[in-house]
This record gives sequence, C-alpha cells and structure tokens, in this order.
Amino acid sequence: MAGPSDTVDHLTEAINRGDLEAALALYEPNAVLVVQPGHLACGATQLREALARFIALEPTLRSEAQEVIGAGDLALYAGRWTLRGIDPAGHTVVMGGESSDILRQQRDGRWLIALDNPWGAKILPSR
Repeated sequence: MAGPSDTVDHLTEAINRGDLEAALALYEPNAVLVVQPGHLACGATQLREALARFIALEPTLRSEAQEVIGAGDLALYAGRWTLRGIDPAGHTVVMGGESSDILRQQRDGRWLIALDNPWGAKILPSR
C-alpha cells in the first residue's frame, strides 16, 4: 500500500505533467493549501483555482529530501523542494522551500493531503 510520501510524489508528478484533476484527487475535499504565507486556499473550489494558477507556470517541481512521521491515521511530511517555471509575462520563475504537510489515511487505505504548507516556518510572522 502506498504511503504518505508516495502521495506527495504523485502530487509532484501530476503538477509536472500539468494534470490538475490528478493533483486535486490527492487532497481531501476540505483541504487547506498555504498558497503564500498569509494566503490560504480552503476547500475544493479554492484549491482548484490555486493549483490551476500554479500549473499555469508550466513548472518543473523537484523534491530534494523528505521525512515522514506517522501517528495512526495521521502523518507529518517534511520535504525540501525546488521549482522552475515561466510566469504569464514569460519571465522565468525560480523558487524553493521546505514544506510541512499533514496527510490523513482514508478508510480505503489511501493517504490524502489535509494541510499543504509548502512554505514551512516561513508562514510565521516576523519578529
């Protein structure tokens, strides 16, 4: 059976091939995505919009490192990622971060993303 890190790997693959529906299928219906620090996409409709904007960059997304800590039907995924894409004006976009995501095992055994925070601790307010 696939585990939490497999779900995140499948998300990376779906984004890289521009498959919005496959990417959405890896999230719980009421999932939350931190689009940017201070800006959340909550639920399927907002998540669809946020992921569509992300996929429009025609990104190449890579995961460099990962760690998973499980507790029953919950898992904390921590990973380092990089992205290279093109914005709507044709400019190169390069970004990266350290994600911290929460996944939940479903009744059918699949692991879906409940909280997706690709910015890790960068969501904390400045001191």
